[in-house]
Amino acid sequence: MTGETTGGASALLRVRGLRKAYGDRVVLHDIDLDVAAGDVVCLIGSSGSGKSTLLRCLNLLEEVDDGLVELDGVDISDPRTDRRAVRARMGMVFQAYNLFPHLSVVDNVTLAPRKVHGVGRGEAEARARELLDRFGLADKADAHPDRLSGGQQQRVALVRALAPRPALLLLDEITAALDPELVGDVLGAVRSLAEEGTTLVLATHEMSFARDVATNVCFLDGGRILEQGPPEEIFSHPREARTRQFLERVLTERA
Repeated sequence: MTGETTGGASALLRVRGLRKAYGDRVVLHDIDLDVAAGDVVCLIGSSGSGKSTLLRCLNLLEEVDDGLVELDGVDISDPRTDRRAVRARMGMVFQAYNLFPHLSVVDNVTLAPRKVHGVGRGEAEARARELLDRFGLADKADAHPDRLSGGQQQRVALVRALAPRPALLLLDEITAALDPELVGDVLGAVRSLAEEGTTLVLATHEMSFARDVATNVCFLDGGRILEQGPPEEIFSHPREARTRQFLERVLTERA
């Protein structure tokens, strides 16, 4: 599977030849990726391999220096693209929760639907409370973020990203800043989204989660997708020596 992509013309997200550099330092080289509706694509690799930068390029938080990024057949990497409209169709959750501390949980969740998407307060709040209940946070709706655990704050961040009903959800190492005992709650929430058919692209160090939940795993190394394919293939029969070396190290550390 080295260098191959899945999907094709029917892909919800299609990336070809994506390149990103900071000055003379190239951090993403010729990235090709297809994501079909309902896919769960896990980006794995060492810190600094380009996973977070790739997600930020997909969400247009970083300028794409070269290549093509299409969402539903529309070239969103074109500099003339309405970035606000693109981000309305993509939710993104970061390592840091980025919740507004002066707003209640429900106000954090309804802010974008009301201010960006023009949804009425009543409808936005009903949607917010429905999602909070679904993720076990119904009793935290009127609390402020500083009254929540890290795991609860990250689940609120997930709810906030889901509130506008995005076509695609991008997750950037969302368990990296959590205490180990809180990781399971957040991964459980992501797993439920995957089971319901939410299209996900996530950077993660949680190898067992990637193996169990992903439809496609991409191993990044030095800013390239060195190898990609179904999780069983990547984890049990990696073709690249560098992939094997990475997996052996990571799985040994976590054993």
